[in-house]
Amino acid sequence: MSPGFNCEDFLPSTAIARLTQMRVDDPDRALRAAKLRKRRERLAPDGRLNILAADHPARRVTNIGNDRVAMTNRRDYLGRTVRVLMSELVDGVMATMDILEDLLALHDLMRESGGPGFLDEKLLIVSLNRAGLAQSAWEMDDAITGPGPTACVDWNLDGAKFLLRIADSEPGSLKTMLAASAAITELNALRLPMFLEPLPVVKTKNGYKVEKTAEAISKIVGVASALGDSSRHLWLKLPYCEGYEAVARATTLPILLLGGESAGDPRPFLTEVARGIVAGVNVRGAMVGRNVIYPGKDDPLPAGEAVGGIVHRGWDVEQALGTAAKITGRDMDWLSRHFPNSRQTEVRFQTT
Repeated sequence: MSPGFNCEDFLPSTAIARLTQMRVDDPDRALRAAKLRKRRERLAPDGRLNILAADHPARRVTNIGNDRVAMTNRRDYLGRTVRVLMSELVDGVMATMDILEDLLALHDLMRESGGPGFLDEKLLIVSLNRAGLAQSAWEMDDAITGPGPTACVDWNLDGAKFLLRIADSEPGSLKTMLAASAAITELNALRLPMFLEPLPVVKTKNGYKVEKTAEAISKIVGVASALGDSSRHLWLKLPYCEGYEAVARATTLPILLLGGESAGDPRPFLTEVARGIVAGVNVRGAMVGRNVIYPGKDDPLPAGEAVGGIVHRGWDVEQALGTAAKITGRDMDWLSRHFPNSRQTEVRFQTT
């Protein structure tokens, strides 16, 4: 799609320094910004959603391709996330609280300097459970380690996401299932949506693997749809597979497509999104992370725009790639122009 993306050109070190200093001097600033943030009136004005997923590092998932620690670079991860949120075709972000707090603080700093409040009317969805650390002995016992549902109200958030991986041979899956049911019930009482990600998995010598078959996913859809005291605020986040029409037929709940590991090339994933969207009237968008944040070495903004074009405007894959490519590299100074002396600070940080 583009020349490579260099986060140092987009997110100045002055911004990162101010985030840390705020955590020391004014730890409640992100919370105040959250309470003042303007939320959209309707969750999905056109009935569809394109949400960026940014909760991977909290489950010790940090690799992109052969780089095993790519997502441990918080400046790069945060910069790429903000870059994607620049697109009007991206409805919001799903992340852990530490990421949301950094975003809210940047949002507040931008407003303070006269810039746009880039989180206004974007959806902020919090990831509830990240206890199932990758490769751990308790990976299927994925308890809530993030905020509880009531924190969504305190932080003026728009909903929550819960990962529910079910492995028949693992008792921890039952505990996770019970936690998911309780969280759905609590969110219903608050009239907030739950984005539930139910995945059928099997244990292999290389860890747990998702069963991406229409039969396996359709069966787990029936289980997930029945959790909690009501399904009235429930959305499902499901992987694409061949025969996705059967998956869509398994429920009347709205479905968002998930992404999985970054392929480096956006075309295969965009093809899956385009096929999934037309598989059923209840397939209503995507909640994608690595394939958008890390589209190879390219600028992540066009990747988010391409997914949004397919979801919101009915673009085909070629149109999505071609149209999104036109914004590649555009407004790379969008953040830095609101943080004076960023270049001088870069030099100072590099030489100390």
